[in-house]
Amino acid sequence: MRISKEKAADNRAALIRAASKLFRERGIDGVGVAEISKEAGLTHGALYAHFRSKEELALEALSYGLDQANSRMYSGTVDGMPDLARFLDRYLSLESRDDFGNRCAMAASASEIGRQDKALSARFAEGYMVMVRAFERQIAQNDPDSDALARAMVVVSTMIGSLAVARGAAKGNPAVSEQVLQATRQLVDELMRAPARASVTS
Repeated sequence: MRISKEKAADNRAALIRAASKLFRERGIDGVGVAEISKEAGLTHGALYAHFRSKEELALEALSYGLDQANSRMYSGTVDGMPDLARFLDRYLSLESRDDFGNRCAMAASASEIGRQDKALSARFAEGYMVMVRAFERQIAQNDPDSDALARAMVVVSTMIGSLAVARGAAKGNPAVSEQVLQATRQLVDELMRAPARASVTS
């Protein structure tokens, strides 16, 4: 029995959403295609009707997660630019730390992407640079004389790494986990601001 194009598209989207959630929660290598199909409410065979391999699905799932992050970043604007202060408050929050399945795909997968194929690595780098460019524009506006790209790369890498560390420490030492998030939020603010200029006296 053939299904409509609309239903096929819905099934494909359901598989991508399910894979994205499960991969973020348990890692790409920690989830099988049967589990993804079950999470999506579909059969194992349905998955292979849409994707030639688990790797192809993983690429789509990563793209979906990165698109979610970009949507959150651009969900609020200030003077036509993303409201990065609001985004950072959400990104470096306890809610974000504890919600593996629906938050930053880069923080969830950074440690394993390097062991995956070239296509996944390239998509990860692309998603990283989308976020970097948003911060670069804000930093350049705040401090035109700075190396805004380098500073933005540090900011985004610090955010991703800090969220991963906070998650790793959360069960064993919740206080350290919270301190990591708080310290990172403060440091990022400092990196985003223009430095105080020394006054010139005659």
